Amino acid sequence: MGSLEAERKTTGWAASDPSGVLSPHTYTLRNTGPEDVFIKVICCGICHTDIHQIKNDLGMSKYPMVPGYNYTYFSLRFFLLGYSRLYENQHIHIRDWHEVVGEVVEVGSSVTKFTAGEYVGVGAIVGCCKDCRPCKADVEQYCNKKIWSYNDVYTDGKPTQGGFAGSMVVDQKFVVKIPEGMAAEQVAPLLCAGVTVYSPLNHFGLKQSGLRGGILGLGGVGHMGVKIAKAMGHHVTVISSSDKKKEEALEHIGADEYLVSSDATQMQEAADSLDYIIDTVPVFHPLEPYLSLLKLDGKLILLGVINTPMQFITPMVMLGRKTITGSFIGSIKETEEMLEFCEEKGVTSMIEVVKMDYINTAFERLEKNDVRYRFVVDVAGSKLDQ
Repeated sequence: MGSLEAERKTTGWAASDPSGVLSPHTYTLRNTGPEDVFIKVICCGICHTDIHQIKNDLGMSKYPMVPGYNYTYFSLRFFLLGYSRLYENQHIHIRDWHEVVGEVVEVGSSVTKFTAGEYVGVGAIVGCCKDCRPCKADVEQYCNKKIWSYNDVYTDGKPTQGGFAGSMVVDQKFVVKIPEGMAAEQVAPLLCAGVTVYSPLNHFGLKQSGLRGGILGLGGVGHMGVKIAKAMGHHVTVISSSDKKKEEALEHIGADEYLVSSDATQMQEAADSLDYIIDTVPVFHPLEPYLSLLKLDGKLILLGVINTPMQFITPMVMLGRKTITGSFIGSIKETEEMLEFCEEKGVTSMIEVVKMDYINTAFERLEKNDVRYRFVVDVAGSKLDQ
């Protein structure tokens, strides 16, 4: 095993101000130790909420910033029982899985999980307390002291940077092995969208075949929701506000049915038909129409990040013993399980591969929803550290 005592430099593409324009930036990687893995980045996915970070839309970005995962930061305001209860200082960090795939170059003296030459993935988290209840239960994504892979500060006081760079250093606990035979560019979106869908299906006992599920919203997470649910043997209905994605959903992604939520007749006919709905919509929308689609004991699982209060009338939940719940990315253990599942079932993502010098154009297109369904940056082919 190699020694990782010395600091190293790498080049990434970073935002230097709220314009959000990325350009090459060379920086020193954080000090590494015996538990660390030095990784050469092969590719990295692009996610929509990176845009909020590089443009400082939420007023907490630190520059220069090398992105490479999703992150949203917002103030939560609750309105309950007719009272307006404002929590001005209660902030919640919501970051979807980032999408880095790389090759192990060197490992620290205490690393036992990985060896040089193996292909690995890195998610949104690069540190946690390891002592709290979530950490001990192997759901470290719910640790209140987790350290994010960029726009955060590591235990040594240095800023963390993301996967739009030639290399990175990560604690072995937060690295996952890529199953043999899986293409790096296909794996990248699975580390975000894939595990974000897999985790709630796993946790809420919704993996058995024969279930009827709904996927609300057909974007990056939604299209993986269809693919993973179908691979589990579910009958899958895509729910969307218009029929513009109907052909794509049914013929290319593999959904069984397509339901237009603005069509009252279709919605009435589909009432009480679904065991669960995975709601990926990231903007305010009423919940009652979708609660009506659930069977007795059905679950509405919220995955979209929404910073305005959601509303529903309680009888919609009470009279069917229905559940409104949520889920946040996934654990390292679930990520490993998800990758094995996708390899076994042949689940892939729909991507467009670009070089790093196209990154700013890719962000512009992403803002216009002009991608089906994930951009993946060919970092190795962009030769950043040469």
